[in-house]
Amino acid sequence: MRLTRYFIWMPLLLLALRQSSAQAPRAVSQAEFDRWMSDLSNWGRWGKDDELGAINLITPAKRKAAAQLVREGVPVSLSHDAETQTAADNPRPFVHEMLVHGQTPNAGSHSDSFTIAHHGLAHTHLDALCHYFYKDRMYNGFPRSLVTEKGAGRLSVHRIKSGIFTRAVLVDIPRLKGMPYLEPGTPIYPEDLDAWEKFAGVKVQAGDAVLVRTGRWARRTAKGPWPASDHLAGLHASCVRWLKARDVAVLGSDSASEVRPTGVEGMRGPVHTLVLVALGVPILDNCDLEEAGNAAQQRKRWEFLLTTAPMAVPGATGSALNPIAVF
Repeated sequence: MRLTRYFIWMPLLLLALRQSSAQAPRAVSQAEFDRWMSDLSNWGRWGKDDELGAINLITPAKRKAAAQLVREGVPVSLSHDAETQTAADNPRPFVHEMLVHGQTPNAGSHSDSFTIAHHGLAHTHLDALCHYFYKDRMYNGFPRSLVTEKGAGRLSVHRIKSGIFTRAVLVDIPRLKGMPYLEPGTPIYPEDLDAWEKFAGVKVQAGDAVLVRTGRWARRTAKGPWPASDHLAGLHASCVRWLKARDVAVLGSDSASEVRPTGVEGMRGPVHTLVLVALGVPILDNCDLEEAGNAAQQRKRWEFLLTTAPMAVPGATGSALNPIAVF
């Protein structure tokens, strides 16, 4: 009887220990973070006036190679459906208003309007390079004073209006760990990224988009919205050196791309700061990677063509969007 109980409870205990031990991110001092900001910087790499940042790594040759990844022509949306209800992780819900509808007298067509505050934890969106700053400087040293009440004078999302078309690698950490999803507060470290490459038989290359699945939407479906935005599963700041070493062009995830609490002294968004400001890498937040994860698992292929584009809004700090994976 005791032996039976051992075999029943020991796997559960090990799983609980693995999850609980992961809840305390490694501590990073402010001085160490400042060194990372300097050591990992891409400022000046593509010229002192550059506003594209790591998008420069997506060359015509890179796009042509990415197109060759389309073998079946099967598209998968990476956008989560619009969240129209107020929730703990959606304080400013998407508003869809019908302007002209089936009951409108003398109408010749139907029309509607959208209202969306795209930044936050609910809506799939792109963070432009002007979204974050550090010590009053944005990517490539542009002063934050260039962002005024009229919008961003430099580094706005409008710079990427021609879109993103590149190879993407899906990094599915819950599948790596044999879990349906990561619990909020679980950090992902560089060794996890290395382990995923070995597990999946894929290598991240220059100009790639890296899309990190934490299982956030699967957890939300199972347990409801997580009530605290200061507890999220995601990348630890030490992963940014890994991203720089591989010359990643775009970073995305199904949450905010970084773990919270962050473990970095005095920083709520160290990954955003390092990636946007130092590396010049745009971020895709709140992607829905559930269907893509299943599609990749079915094919045992974790690379695919990624294509997406923001709305062409001069001065905007970001944009809602619908990224598409094509297998």
